[in-house]
Amino acid sequence: MASTKDWFETVEEARYRAKKRLPRSVYMALVAGTEKGLTADDNVAAFDEITWRPHVADLHAKRDTATTVMGQEVSMPVLISPTGVQAVHPDGEVAVARAAAAEDVAMGLSSFASKPVEECGAAHSKLFFQMYWVGSRETILARAERARAAGAKGLIMTLDWSFASRRDWGSPPIPEKIDLRNAVKFAPEVLRRPAWLATYLRSGGIPELSVPNLALHGQEPPNFFGAYGEWMGTPLPRWEDVAWLREQWGGPFMLKGITRVDDARRAVDAGVTAISVSTHGGNNLDSTPGAIRSLPAVVEAVGDQVEVVMDGGVRRGGDVVKAMALGARAVMIGRAYLWGMAANGERGVQNVLTIIRQGIDEALLGLGKSSVHELTREDVVLPAGFERR
Repeated sequence: MASTKDWFETVEEARYRAKKRLPRSVYMALVAGTEKGLTADDNVAAFDEITWRPHVADLHAKRDTATTVMGQEVSMPVLISPTGVQAVHPDGEVAVARAAAAEDVAMGLSSFASKPVEECGAAHSKLFFQMYWVGSRETILARAERARAAGAKGLIMTLDWSFASRRDWGSPPIPEKIDLRNAVKFAPEVLRRPAWLATYLRSGGIPELSVPNLALHGQEPPNFFGAYGEWMGTPLPRWEDVAWLREQWGGPFMLKGITRVDDARRAVDAGVTAISVSTHGGNNLDSTPGAIRSLPAVVEAVGDQVEVVMDGGVRRGGDVVKAMALGARAVMIGRAYLWGMAANGERGVQNVLTIIRQGIDEALLGLGKSSVHELTREDVVLPAGFERR
């Protein structure tokens, strides 16, 4: 379907529209990556090295994309990856939750989200709450229980973050709060994007930089830098902390950020039910291989014991199918849906999910598969040296 004013036909076009619509600082925060951006680039480029082995006859007229992830039935093997402080649209994570519900895919909600878990849980029942190791055990557990009360069906514990923030292309400035001084400072770039500004003004205000899901009941939400400071000041988690939180939660539990087989095995020993092979979108240690390169070894090591999903570099439905052919249960998408929301709000998120759904179906057709569950390593060709073990 050709692009129109209200429809974009590829994720790349969503990215282009987002770049045109957003203030430069906001757009650069979405691009992200650390230092030289090698990992962020390899997350995407690695998919281009994987090629197909298609069939041409006896193809299936109908293809089934449905699966289950962490106990939730979903219409396709795609999950919304949790991303923090979404200042690209005033509806933020609530818009994402509505779009995910409409397309029947599960959503991960960040503990650094701009919208409360209660609002997102009301908008979508298939919600997983993501947590960093921030604060005391008592506080961490209280946040998890707040998410459970709001309807969260599973917990995602993210560990792939080393607080690296240097970027060769320059880090975007993030104000501690939007006061008069900062309003004047950012006015030139905001005024160059009148459509984005008008969307916020119609909603009743400018973006808030608070983190409501790190507050306990009755507390004022901390601002982003206050929450980040608490995170940096918290002693680093140990494997026994992972096992403790998993046991306290008692339900579906994903550990996000695995790239090594030995870590994958330790995660299984800690009792997790799912693993996300992830590089935090290239925002952890730069020069870490793209996530899809680490996926096969992790699947081979623990794929018969836990669900293995992959997060990083997915831009089209064919990427989803490639990951599944290498053993992933599903994939998570981040930048793709954020670009969609920046381009066209809730409808833009649905637009991205529709594009990916169509791409999955087309790849299944070409490969001669009637279901995503029939995909195997024989459906793709990997170049020598592709995998990282």
